[in-house]
Amino acid sequence: MALHDRAPRPGDANDSLFAEAGLARTLPKYAFPEGTMPPAAAYQAVHDELMLDGNARQNLATFCQTWEEPEVKALMALCIDKNLIDKDEYPMTAELERRCVHMLADLWHAPASQTTIGTSGIGSSEACMLAGMAAKWRWRARRQAGGKPTDRPNMVCGPVQVVWHKFARYWDVEIREVPMSEGHYEMTPEDMLERVDENTIVVVPTLGVTYTGSYEPVAALAAALDDLQARTGLDVDLHVDAASGGFLAPFCAPDLVWDFRLPRVKSISTSGHKFGLAPLGVGWVVWRDVAELPDDLIFHVSYLGGDMPVFQVNFSRPAGQIVAQYYDFVRLGRTGYRDLHQAAYDNCTVLADAIPRLGPFDLVCAGDQQSAIPAVAWRIREGVDPGFTLYDVADRLRTKGWQVPAYPLTGAVSGIAVQRVLVRQDVSRDLVELLLADFEEAVGHFSRHPVTVSMTPEESSGFSHL
Repeated sequence: MALHDRAPRPGDANDSLFAEAGLARTLPKYAFPEGTMPPAAAYQAVHDELMLDGNARQNLATFCQTWEEPEVKALMALCIDKNLIDKDEYPMTAELERRCVHMLADLWHAPASQTTIGTSGIGSSEACMLAGMAAKWRWRARRQAGGKPTDRPNMVCGPVQVVWHKFARYWDVEIREVPMSEGHYEMTPEDMLERVDENTIVVVPTLGVTYTGSYEPVAALAAALDDLQARTGLDVDLHVDAASGGFLAPFCAPDLVWDFRLPRVKSISTSGHKFGLAPLGVGWVVWRDVAELPDDLIFHVSYLGGDMPVFQVNFSRPAGQIVAQYYDFVRLGRTGYRDLHQAAYDNCTVLADAIPRLGPFDLVCAGDQQSAIPAVAWRIREGVDPGFTLYDVADRLRTKGWQVPAYPLTGAVSGIAVQRVLVRQDVSRDLVELLLADFEEAVGHFSRHPVTVSMTPEESSGFSHL
């Protein structure tokens, strides 16, 4: 019988995709499947499950990029089979990583940007871990050289992202975190000096506090430590966690001194996939100069045909994000980054001006480009009970697809909830106006339909600070 005369069978190529046998059953969840599934059917099944995720563009909780140029996606596809760690096999990819390090060193005013040292990481969390390890090793070497004990290291910081708590636990370091209090949401020099002692391995200011978006005063902290050393001889390093601000301040607040222009700043970490505009999966750490990264933290690995100096927690890693980051650098330059981020700050101002007019809200951060990332955070005005909570507002906004998180502050103000919007490059003016219209509708909804039982933080939809 000729092939074209055969009656089609279930699963035949002539069938509709959704008649394919593989799509007539649920996908495996707890047991490894026995048989195969045609690629188109497997793709469609997984694709359909992903439809239940939120729309990333409407996720205003995340700092991370939710839009990329088609050229970036093409470069990512080109690198899908490249292992960044194999520098002998992929020397050009390794070269692009080195170039990014030196370009960041130049951006952050390293004394010798062409010869300093740094590395990429899976994100700024890995970069923080690496910087923290280097700080501990430097402190330990100084203590050992002076014949002093090294069994009680501590670090001092303001309200930090969870990575620093992880670092402190994993590397047995006491974390001395400045607690928040009413109207006091960042670390000050006075806060820091109360906690610094001879066992302090590093002070970590944040350029873009996770909870509010504000920049901590790096220059003032450095000046206070300079004075402390002049008075007591105690020499304490600074590491700047610039996960967000490291790609904002150089372009939109160039006169703000927070980086290697301050000699006490020994290392800086940042997130390439936040305001660095790269796809998810890349962070960076750069040291002031080679001397600040202890030699015994660098491994020389003979693997896949060559010697590779390695200082990363991870080993095998995708190369695409690094290549895409380099593309962003050469594609945009200082002018492009400045224009994109300035547009974000301008849209942030529109949002910050509108929120207090839409209800009993006070701003915690207005996203001023000289002192914060483009984020707006607000709370319900003190002493006012509008009959709803910010958790209720967040839940109502989700009915329109918006993810605008409500979450508690920490320390003495842990009972205060705030909401926060991150304004990224893809949050256009039109989207801001649409969000404000839905926000106004959400607040008005509660006057028409009073809340009998408000949402609690536990019941409210979860979100990530990242």
